[in-house]
Amino acid sequence: MTMDPTPEKGGVGAAPAAEAANSAPAAEVALKAPAEAAVITPAETAALARILRWRRDVRHFRADPVDAATLERLRAAMDRAPSVGNARPWRVMQVRDPAARAAVRENFARCDAEAAAAYDDARRRRYRALKLAGLDVAPVQLAVFTETAPTEGHGLGRRTMPHTLRQSTAMAIHTLWLAARAENLGLGMVSILDPCAMRALFDAPQSWVFEAYLCIGRAAFSDDTPLLHRADWQRDTATEWRVR
Repeated sequence: MTMDPTPEKGGVGAAPAAEAANSAPAAEVALKAPAEAAVITPAETAALARILRWRRDVRHFRADPVDAATLERLRAAMDRAPSVGNARPWRVMQVRDPAARAAVRENFARCDAEAAAAYDDARRRRYRALKLAGLDVAPVQLAVFTETAPTEGHGLGRRTMPHTLRQSTAMAIHTLWLAARAENLGLGMVSILDPCAMRALFDAPQSWVFEAYLCIGRAAFSDDTPLLHRADWQRDTATEWRVR
């Protein structure tokens, strides 16, 4: 940042009092209009609505690789996500190592069995019928963490609500999800995992909290009905929006 030099009061070159009074502080200087007007067109609004409508938690992937340029665009999309105090606490590890991927699958299998055991017999059968992860085929796999003590942001906005750091990471994941859909890629979020084991597997710092494991790739097929709707596990409920 550069600032205009201000002559010392009463010194050589000091501005007359009237001129000084008319000089606006830096914080009040009008911002220049962006070169690209920040007005969203009806076509862009419709495109976003379509992306939201066709976002899916994908479990069935094709093995086709995702090229480096597309991955860079997805990374850049996360850069545009909002965060508390602009702290940008999300930390992403792209997992390519076959041994690490196998360890994630083992973690999932163990946690999946524990989750199934918690249901009664009828619900357990329905749970077992669901495909809950695309770990076996998805070409791109990301482990996402939150840095809980970032120096960025200098604590702004989180002193009384430190969980806003984790909320920020959730918003970054959702931004990535929509960006992937806009690239005609599917994304599936795997949450049936032991977070402590995941942090240990990737040797993450103690200040990092595991948030999600993301599978990205081209969907094996398109479905106009989300999986949990089709399986009659859980239908959408309307957002509860109260006015007081």
